[in-house]
Amino acid sequence: MAREAIATTERQAGVADSTPSTDRFVALDGRNLRQHAARGTLINSAFQVSFAGLSLLRRLVVAAYLTRAEFGVWSIVLTTVLTVGWLKQLGVADKYVQQNEPDQEAAYQKAFTMELATSVAFFAVIAAALPVYGLAYGTSQIILPGLVLALSVPISAYESPIWVPYRRMQYGRQRLLSAVDPVVSLVVTVVLAVLGLGYWALVLGVLAGSVVGSIVAVAACPYRTRVRWDRGTAREYLSFSWPLFGLGVSSLVVVQGMLLVSNRSVGLEGLGAIGLAASIATFATNVDTIISQALYPAVCAVTDQRDKLFEAFVKSNRLALVWAMPFGVGLALFASDLVRYGFGERWEPAIGLLAAMGVISAISQIGYNHSIFFRAVNQTRPLFNLSLLALISFFVLAVPLILALGLTGYALAWGLMTLVQVAGRGWYLSRLFSGFRMARHFARAIAPSVPAALAVLAVRLADPGHRTLGVAVAELALYVIATVAATMLFERPLMREVAGYMRRRTRPAAVAS
Repeated sequence: MAREAIATTERQAGVADSTPSTDRFVALDGRNLRQHAARGTLINSAFQVSFAGLSLLRRLVVAAYLTRAEFGVWSIVLTTVLTVGWLKQLGVADKYVQQNEPDQEAAYQKAFTMELATSVAFFAVIAAALPVYGLAYGTSQIILPGLVLALSVPISAYESPIWVPYRRMQYGRQRLLSAVDPVVSLVVTVVLAVLGLGYWALVLGVLAGSVVGSIVAVAACPYRTRVRWDRGTAREYLSFSWPLFGLGVSSLVVVQGMLLVSNRSVGLEGLGAIGLAASIATFATNVDTIISQALYPAVCAVTDQRDKLFEAFVKSNRLALVWAMPFGVGLALFASDLVRYGFGERWEPAIGLLAAMGVISAISQIGYNHSIFFRAVNQTRPLFNLSLLALISFFVLAVPLILALGLTGYALAWGLMTLVQVAGRGWYLSRLFSGFRMARHFARAIAPSVPAALAVLAVRLADPGHRTLGVAVAELALYVIATVAATMLFERPLMREVAGYMRRRTRPAAVAS
């Protein structure tokens, strides 16, 4: 009775009815929901981390064939298309996963229609915006590659069939289908870069991945992929999505504003350094995103049980930080070695920025998965409010720092803006989860990385002589070993629990309970 009362109260407050339809559980295979979600999160995270590594390899290979100026052009093109494309991230896929309509084929077709309509509209927006960005950056080089790259936006709408196994928690099938796009993109990009096509290798690689990924997704879809417009569904999606649209607008202003101000302060080669640092630091972010995406359909199935939501949030974020924090700190420690032995001398001006972005990317992952929990309970307004906070931080902190200090100011600005965002997340999360304390979560996140970092710094202090590749590799091995040992010390119960989920299988009779 108490649980029913809580569920009724939450539905009246705007939380979507989370009673799961039976197709959500077609893939449980003898496990209960917690075991399946934990196992699926780990398996699919490992699956996607491999492709994130390939993506990182693509950036490293391309960086070896592109000049800093060419990489700067690519950074402008990619950022322009992606940030304008953020405006179409209206949460259509999230809302589709959340819904529980009796006719799931109709639900998919209506969601696909919404996605296709927004994709075509925002392709037109990007096409209109590119000449304006060309004038703003003082180069027309970005217009043609930007238009070609923007074609991937409407084409990617036909990758929507991947949502179906995602909602059903068929993690293996979902990841196999979603892997087609990045694998094709990687192969095409590397081949064209070696052939000497410059930034066009990256443009054509992304487009090829979208085309092949869409063809495979439509062929594998269990439903007919066709347009099906429904006015009531459109209103429901609009109520869910308008704060996310505001989030996209704010993100667009912040990211494009950072680049425009940086271009004025440090020029095109400085933008190349920013693009390289951001692309490598993003590798830490990708892991948290992968875990959050894998967890989202399971979260949607238990939105009427806040204790389970809280447990899922804390443990999933801690699990992501097991990777993100050591990676970010490691990037800061070994930035100079990465440039010296990996990219070459022409990238030396980017060393300090790489180190700073490593630390910033690590801190930014604290509470990073808050978004999926607010979406699951149909409360997207806090996400919009946090984006407004980022917008204010940009004008107050970033603009003067970048203009005054160049690349150093860029790093300081991102660091301060990240701290503001982490504090804002903590405030909203404490309202969603009454027992949450961001300070405690923060301390626990950084604890495993401290001994490893201190060990490397102690070695360098003891022997400050000439560095060689062998010394760098030995220090990296020490860092990895110390990180693993510290993680097992601080997170042993979590690791043991995760290993148990990977091994155990529940009797079929227990699944329903």
